[in-house]
Amino acid sequence: MSQMQQFSAKSAQASELRQRKYELVRRFSLPENLVGGSLSQTHRRCGRHNCHCAAERGHALWSVTFSHKGERRVERVPREWVEELEQAVLATQAYLDAMREVMAINLSLNM
Repeated sequence: MSQMQQFSAKSAQASELRQRKYELVRRFSLPENLVGGSLSQTHRRCGRHNCHCAAERGHALWSVTFSHKGERRVERVPREWVEELEQAVLATQAYLDAMREVMAINLSLNM
């Protein structure tokens, strides 16, 4: 996720989160770039009467919706991150689907 600056944040909290992430990635052999949630596009009008959006659909805005510690969060996403983030979300969904299938197979084999 090269363009997504959030992964290169430099705060103390970001450093602690990165350390925890890599601890979990190593411990459980997880893919490094898992991204939960869903990506969506909405349209909003900016309010300027002479803007093209006043007569059209509005400006496209992207956001990712996810849960963190039991709370639903919605974060805006810069347009230049959308393609990369979409691929990460789809890859994460495929990984989670495969993990659920393995768990179901394990239960079926043990019953």
